Amino acid sequence: MNADKKVKILATLGPAINGIDDIRQLVESGVNLFRLNFSHGEHADHAQRYQWVREVEQRLNTPIGILMDLQGPKLRVGPFADGKVNLERGQAFRLDLDSTPGNAQRVSLPHPEIIEALQPGMNLLLDDGRLRLQVTAKHSDAIDTQVIAGGELSDRKGVNVPEAVLQLSPLTEKDRRDLTFGLELGVDWVALSFVQRPEDILEARELIQGKAFIMAKIEKPSAVQQIEAIAQLCDAIMVARGDLGVEVPAENVPRIQKDIIRTCRQLGKPVVVATQMLESMRFSPAPTRAEVTDVANAVAEGSDALMLSAETASGDYPLEAVQMMSKIIRQVESGPDFQAQLDVSRPQAEATASDAISCAIRRISSILPVAALVNYTESGASSLRASRERPKTPILSLTPNLHTARRLTVAWGIYSVVNPRLHEVEEVTSTALDIAQAQGMAQPGDTVVITAGVPFGQPGSTNSLRIETLQ
Repeated sequence: MNADKKVKILATLGPAINGIDDIRQLVESGVNLFRLNFSHGEHADHAQRYQWVREVEQRLNTPIGILMDLQGPKLRVGPFADGKVNLERGQAFRLDLDSTPGNAQRVSLPHPEIIEALQPGMNLLLDDGRLRLQVTAKHSDAIDTQVIAGGELSDRKGVNVPEAVLQLSPLTEKDRRDLTFGLELGVDWVALSFVQRPEDILEARELIQGKAFIMAKIEKPSAVQQIEAIAQLCDAIMVARGDLGVEVPAENVPRIQKDIIRTCRQLGKPVVVATQMLESMRFSPAPTRAEVTDVANAVAEGSDALMLSAETASGDYPLEAVQMMSKIIRQVESGPDFQAQLDVSRPQAEATASDAISCAIRRISSILPVAALVNYTESGASSLRASRERPKTPILSLTPNLHTARRLTVAWGIYSVVNPRLHEVEEVTSTALDIAQAQGMAQPGDTVVITAGVPFGQPGSTNSLRIETLQ
C-alpha cells in the first residue's frame, strides 16, 4: 500500500488514457480515484473506462473510487446570421426568446428562466466572462442590456448569471439519463454541477437513493453563500474554480477556496480542489512555478484531494502530471511546518464518543512514535472523523464493505483494506496488526493505535481505543 501521502489525487479519464496499463501506472504513481466526465464521451466510452479501473482495482487489490461528473444545465445564446458579431462598449444589445438568427442588435436567449430572474442593474456574462452586459430593461420575452465589456460574440457561446438564482434544476434530462446509466455501472460518487441551493442536493439524493455518494460542485455565488447548508446535506464538496472564477471576481477565488476548505473540515466532509491545477502540463512535461505553488497551497490549506482535469483526460503528459502532483504533495507534507499548520486550524470537536476518540488518537500520534492508526468501520463515518483531525500518522481503515472503502478514497490520510471476516474485538486487534504489517505500514516493534466499537460491528458505535506494539 502506497500510503506515503495523505492528500489524495482525483484524475479525469479521457482519450489520453488508452487502457488498463495506463490506469495501473496512474494508480501506482499516486491516483486514488478516477473521474468520468459526462460532459464528453459516449456511454460506451465511460463503461469501458469503468471496467479498466475495476480490473486494475482487482489486480492491485486496493480500493479505487470512481466519480461520475454530471454535465448540468448549459446556458447558451443562439446562433448568429453571420456566425458572429462584434459588440462595442456602450452599445445596446437585446436578448430574447425569438429563435431567429441574431445580429449586432439582438440574439436569441432560449432560456426563459434567465429572463425571468434578471432585473435592471444586474450583470450578464458571455463567453466565459469575456463579455459583460448590464440589464437596462426587462420584458416578458426579452431583456435589454448595455455592453460594459465588449468583443467578439459567436454562435452558442455560454451565458453566466452571477447575481441571480435561476428557477432551474441542476439535473437536465441528459443528466437523468446519464445518472441512471452511471448508477447501473456502479459508480461510487456523483458530482453534481450547477448547485445553487441546498434543495438541489435533496433533489439529487431522492434520485440516487443511496446507490452512490454525492459531491456538490461549488461554482455559483449563491452556493458559496449557502456553503454550510449545502455541505451538511451532501457527502463531499468540490471547489470548481473554473466556473466559479467566471462568476465571481478572480481575486476572490483564493479566499473562497480557503473558506470552503475550512467549512468542510469543520463539518468533517471531504473537499476536493479542482480546475487548472497543472494546466500547462497538457502540452508541457513540466508545470509552471505558479502552478506548483497553487498545488502546494491547496495541500497546506488542508484539502482532502486535488483534481486533474484535461491534464490526464486529453493532455500529452498524463502520467507526468500525476507524478508531479504526487511529488508536490509529498514535499509539502514532509515540511517542518505542515503538521503545525493543520493543528492550528483544527476544528472544534463535537461532544460524541467518536470525536473524543478521534481527538485522542491525534494527540497520541503526536506524543508516541505511532506507525499507523487502525480504525474498524462499517459505514466509514468514524474514519472520516479521524481524518477530520488530520493526525500525523496515516489511517488504516479496515472495513467489511467494499462500497465504504471506495467512498473513503477521497478522504485525507485514509487507506482502506476490505476484510469481511472481522467479528470480535480481540480478532480486530490481531488482524489489525497483521494487516498493518502486511501493508508495509508497521514493522515489529512499532506502535499501532486501534479503534473499534463495542458492541462490535454496529455502525456509529466507535468507543474503544487500544495501543499495541507489533511483536
